[in-house]
Amino acid sequence: MSHTEVWTIAFDALRANKIKALLTMLGVVIGSACIVLVVTISLGGKRYILAQIEAVGSNIVYGELVRTGSQSTTLGDEITLADLEAVRQDIPDVIRTAGTHDTQMTVVAGAVARPVAVVAVTEGFQQIRNLVVVTGRYFDHDDMRSHSKVCLLTEDLSRVVFPNTDPVGQELRVGELRFTVIGAFKERVATFGQSEIARESVLVPFALLKSYAGTEDVRVLYAQAARPDVVGAVTNQVEQLLRRRHRAAAVYNVQNLTAILDAARKISLAVSMVLLAVGFVTLVVSGVGIMNIMLVTVTERTREIGVRKAVGARHGEILFQFLLEALIISGTGAVLGISMAAAVPLIARPFLPEGLAIPISGPSVIAAFAVSCVTGVVFGYLPARRAAKLPPAEALRYE
Repeated sequence: MSHTEVWTIAFDALRANKIKALLTMLGVVIGSACIVLVVTISLGGKRYILAQIEAVGSNIVYGELVRTGSQSTTLGDEITLADLEAVRQDIPDVIRTAGTHDTQMTVVAGAVARPVAVVAVTEGFQQIRNLVVVTGRYFDHDDMRSHSKVCLLTEDLSRVVFPNTDPVGQELRVGELRFTVIGAFKERVATFGQSEIARESVLVPFALLKSYAGTEDVRVLYAQAARPDVVGAVTNQVEQLLRRRHRAAAVYNVQNLTAILDAARKISLAVSMVLLAVGFVTLVVSGVGIMNIMLVTVTERTREIGVRKAVGARHGEILFQFLLEALIISGTGAVLGISMAAAVPLIARPFLPEGLAIPISGPSVIAAFAVSCVTGVVFGYLPARRAAKLPPAEALRYE
């Protein structure tokens, strides 16, 4: 018997039991779709989460003086502009530095004083923190050097203080000082008040800090590493530099976003593994279903098997036919499941957050198809072997 004839017989047998074949196939469809969707959504979600974290600032290292009740500090412990310059000059892998000093003050909006965070910033802060200027402009070199009384507002504060009005060019009273608004900005990715930028904040040039706060110390030092792979080394070098330039008793907290990125990667991996396990369990359950249905099929077709053996069908041909039927069920189910999984991202695209894309993972498609087919063959082997071993005489007598 040729292989073509075996394929024809296998297809005819499945067509004769369409409902049974479709129900058997259902588990494979769900399992293969689950594998593709889990991998695809996991990869897309991971990229989105990592992009959100990295958008807070690319390759950022940040440090500050630890101020606690048990840790006495002196003026000499404070981070200075000279420290920023030393970090930029002495650490080769640092491409940019910036410093901030935030304090709480009030602005008047609608005859009501509102508490706001006033943040004095040095040059380079916008690039390091990826601030987006919504309207107007950011500080230029002259603003930073000439003590210009100019400021930028967060989008939220701008809407509150200057409702339905372009804030650029308006005058803003902050405490006892008056500033000219040159722009409004927002964080590329909101830090929800976990950084110095709060929902309602005012940015001013660092050169003005002494005029309203009476100090010139830097609360938070930022350094931007040239590449992601040197962030850890830059973090250690910044901490060592601060210790060299200040008292040995002073304590500085120098960190980076690598720990958060690693945590996000581990969480994403753990969730993916759990969901993949669910997909594989589904395929195993569907494989058991294939085996059960095939065993019933062998029993129902005992006489047919006996006739085929009586006219010369060999052991291997019977085995191959039933394995082929299991493979067709699992392979067709895999194709249907993969097609459904591929359609889900297309349907869901209009409802996804901006910047979140869910591209179909090619390796997951191959893996889902391969695992589904292997599941069908493995669980179809026992029924196929039983069919192949049926004695022709007993099979012909079977009622």
